[in-house]
Amino acid sequence: MSAAIAADRLFFERLEFPADSKLPDLPKLFDPGWVWPMCEARLPLDYGEPQRIRIRHFIHNIGRSATVSYEVGWPHERYLPPEHFVATVARDGSLTANRYPQDPRLPGLHRAARPDSALGLVNEHVLRLPARRARVQLIRYRPLYRAVLRHIIGKVRLYARVVRPAEFPQFLAAYGRSQRSGFIVPGLAGYWADGGLMWLSEVQGRNLRALVRRGKAPPPDHLLNSLELLWQTPLDDRNPRPFNLKRAYRRALRSFRHNLRDFDEMSRTLDGISDALDPFVGSWRPSCMAHNDFYDDQMLQLGDGRIALVDFEEIAPGDPMLDVGNCLAHLRWSARFARPSRAVHCRQYHDRLRAAAIERFRWRPNELALREAVCLFRVCTNAIRHPKADWRDKLSAGLSLVAAALG
Repeated sequence: MSAAIAADRLFFERLEFPADSKLPDLPKLFDPGWVWPMCEARLPLDYGEPQRIRIRHFIHNIGRSATVSYEVGWPHERYLPPEHFVATVARDGSLTANRYPQDPRLPGLHRAARPDSALGLVNEHVLRLPARRARVQLIRYRPLYRAVLRHIIGKVRLYARVVRPAEFPQFLAAYGRSQRSGFIVPGLAGYWADGGLMWLSEVQGRNLRALVRRGKAPPPDHLLNSLELLWQTPLDDRNPRPFNLKRAYRRALRSFRHNLRDFDEMSRTLDGISDALDPFVGSWRPSCMAHNDFYDDQMLQLGDGRIALVDFEEIAPGDPMLDVGNCLAHLRWSARFARPSRAVHCRQYHDRLRAAAIERFRWRPNELALREAVCLFRVCTNAIRHPKADWRDKLSAGLSLVAAALG
């Protein structure tokens, strides 16, 4: 059976996005007749046909490059772990593909992801362990940007965070700032700056998003207490890059305009939203240290009720209301797209957190609403970055949520 015919039998959602005139090969990244032969050519001969191929990420810098990552799964009886592949088309006409853990922007990932070399790295940069082998689990991977791995060596469990080496100094500085908040943060076990790699201790706790969806989340003041301590920390003298709201907003707006250009009704909705948000984004300025990517899935609740923060890399000069607005935006998104039994709890926690913040800090509701709306606008990029066949419907529903947040 030819590779092209075999590809038609795979579980592969066919996705269609508008053409990018500067990237004529973009459709190949969504064509199973091209994707599976690309993957097959990078696998051992005895792997055989997979059971499914899933698209995990779509990163599109319009007119410049596009990257798609895939997860390939095998029939259960094969006892093979999933494989991950990344393909990129660029404006210069190049089309490249890599099998995880090869990543040109994350040079430390290859060594961190292999059990034998991971053990060597831990012995060199963390502590020497009397062990012969290590286990490595992939927790999260965003091609070209970052990865999170779990290193298990005997009874020692560490989380390895991998970023671009050029960004590592800022990443390490952000970790230091996280320690000045009221949150529990993982302990820093060691780092390898040249590889962009940091090891953190494991924190035992329950994911806050899961607790919210079950109606068992802690009182909102528990979150606000810890956030307020972060906001009160003085700006340090290491010249941290402020959060760039304008760039993030314009990147999302450019993506939506490109992908909705043939849909008049959604384009009109987008025009109305941008008319409301453009003046705010243009005048926004950072006012103090802030988290800048604060939402429920970034936190754990410990057994004693304290809240741990497990993602901190965006901590820099920002805006307190934007932190709360971002969390509200994610809760509103979950209330729209989670299962009904979970959505009701997300909606309730959204309203409780919003009311608690307004009462505690005497914020103007309309100013918080603007920040929730602009953060929700950015969350809408999930419909494209993690695409399904119904991505356009999901994006349309998300933009309706932004309009509702704006009132």
